[in-house]
Amino acid sequence: MLRIGLTGGIGAGKSAAATALAEQGAVVIDADRLAREVVEPGTAGLAAVVEAFGTEVLAADGTLDRPKLGRVVFGDDAARARLNGILHPLIGTLTAERVAAAPSDGVVVHDIPLIVEGGLAAGFHLAVVVMAPEDVRIERLTGLRGMPEEDARARIAVQATDEQRAAAADVLLDNAGPLDRLRDAIAELWELRLAPYAAGLAKGVPAPLPSRPGPVDPTWPAQYARAAARLRTWLHRPDLLVEHVGPTEMPTPGATVPDVLDLRVVLPDAEAVRSTAGALAGSGWIVGAEPYPDGATAHSADPGRPARLFLAS
Repeated sequence: MLRIGLTGGIGAGKSAAATALAEQGAVVIDADRLAREVVEPGTAGLAAVVEAFGTEVLAADGTLDRPKLGRVVFGDDAARARLNGILHPLIGTLTAERVAAAPSDGVVVHDIPLIVEGGLAAGFHLAVVVMAPEDVRIERLTGLRGMPEEDARARIAVQATDEQRAAAADVLLDNAGPLDRLRDAIAELWELRLAPYAAGLAKGVPAPLPSRPGPVDPTWPAQYARAAARLRTWLHRPDLLVEHVGPTEMPTPGATVPDVLDLRVVLPDAEAVRSTAGALAGSGWIVGAEPYPDGATAHSADPGRPARLFLAS
């Protein structure tokens, strides 16, 4: 299945994007909703939170008073780490259950607020980031949610910057305007990229390579960095040397070159090549029969980012 990491700063419209993706056919797993489920009355999660932070974080009816708990952990790194240590394993278990229940050829969207802050983007086939200018986000938070402006600005300040989100994003969705515009952008993204990517992944069919050269793209180095990080994460090899090779590595300014991202991994021997190629199943890389000296070749199933991977020994 194709796994998408969906994120965006507070007030950017991530939830609206998640709803639009669900309307297209995606299975949406909302991390915030799971975080509420694991601390419902009678759960081990709620008992652990009360043990850690006291009964003052409970409302009169015995439910978790989230605003009170938020005030306890906001700005306190140690308290927040203690809370995360309780919630994250429980949320992880629920997430795994929901993923296992999803169609094997489907699109699963993980709606997670802090993908960028947590360095989680490489764990998904694609990272989709919803963006909106800060003044628009503050207007939404104060006008629609009734949040005091000072609180809105404080929440935005502790989250990732727009530059950090853009660097982590495979897809940027502009949500500064009307909601219909966001829905249209997501419908197009689904038709042209997500649905074909999921189908190619399920069937083991790579995306076609471009037939004509095009202009130099200044974002190629950032695209390589994301692809390399994703490969290291999938293979559980944080130290894996992934080289950027081919025409997109150091193109001549003004030249036209094929828009194909070429990566190369040099491995110790033929057995390492075989085992690594086998470990790529489900990663988004489709190992094919194209010859490569003393190695193997894989192609990406992502039609939005044509790429080749060379495994050499």
